[in-house]
Amino acid sequence: MTDELRVGVVGLGSVFEPYAESMRRLRAEGRIRVVRTCDVNPDRSDAGEQLLSEPVSFSTDYQDVISDPRVEVVVVLTSMPAHGRITLEALRAGKHVLVEKPMSVERRGAEAILEESESRDSVLICAPAVVLSPTFQAIWKRVIHRGEIGEVHLARGRYGWSGPDWGQWFYRPGGGPVFDLAVYNITALTGWLGPARRVTALAGTAHPRRVVDGEEIEVEVYDNYQILMDFGSATFGVVTTGFTMERYRSPALELYGCEGTVQMLGDDWAPEGYEMWTNDLGAWAVYDEIDPRWDWTGALEHLVDVVDGAAQMIQPRHAFHVLDIMLAADRAAATGMAQDLSSTFDPLSFDPDAIYLSGTAPVHDRRIIRTEEHLRDADE
Repeated sequence: MTDELRVGVVGLGSVFEPYAESMRRLRAEGRIRVVRTCDVNPDRSDAGEQLLSEPVSFSTDYQDVISDPRVEVVVVLTSMPAHGRITLEALRAGKHVLVEKPMSVERRGAEAILEESESRDSVLICAPAVVLSPTFQAIWKRVIHRGEIGEVHLARGRYGWSGPDWGQWFYRPGGGPVFDLAVYNITALTGWLGPARRVTALAGTAHPRRVVDGEEIEVEVYDNYQILMDFGSATFGVVTTGFTMERYRSPALELYGCEGTVQMLGDDWAPEGYEMWTNDLGAWAVYDEIDPRWDWTGALEHLVDVVDGAAQMIQPRHAFHVLDIMLAADRAAATGMAQDLSSTFDPLSFDPDAIYLSGTAPVHDRRIIRTEEHLRDADE
């Protein structure tokens, strides 16, 4: 185990609070200590101390965090358009980096980040952390390794809501629901199915004006999407996203195989178990959530684990490929033409005999739901 890692946090907005909970736990375990925080808003100067329950140095300039010799890990939780610049500068300063999604909002910036990270020993973890979810890994084990639903040729993802009424940058270039929301589904589907080869999309601005931060503004980005990915071999995935959804009750993700179907319940960043139909069983088997303690801030603990020598499961090239898909979706929507992809990544490789990366898995409860059609066939 390494000594206590010293952490600097850039961005103390709404995303910081859930991360602070993970930071407090890792601090109690003696694994990290937050020594510096930063936010452009000076009114947040005491946010770090309040949420971390210990004194922390504060600055309004992120370069103070990057240049601080005490800081070994920089956690980037700013608005999305600033992610790329801060991440690149932190890597150049020799820091380990956790950057919230997306790693950058432009391809050129992301390419520079990849080049820098691959030329150094620093660890770069790019959120989202959906591939670390025990539920995600359980589905991977059944679908990819054991093949219980046969070969998969169709997949579906869904994540959206009505949109934030704060942060005008959400509705300007570098914002929008794809970078903010669809990134989860795209990461999950490519994590299961591998790199996509081609992308097309329909997109539009359903609400051209919104009230944000108490001011009516013009929306400058698409806020409503259908994104289609071609994985090759007649395998396709679709992601529905937008700041245009009031409520939903459908599964977050679905994989359709030639012998059955798997559906992740809840959202991929907050799974609630999954259900699976197999032709052999002739019924739905519902699997309760494996570890309700897992949450989407798990990327931070994973970074600490990787620094300690664990295998890195969240790969920067995967995050780059996801960004490539998102940028291609906008081009496809604007031009009406499908976009070929040149980026790729090595598919994930989990231990097929263990759902968890480490530790002992709890009991994985299963309930069988026999449909009326199945019962009728049995009676006959």
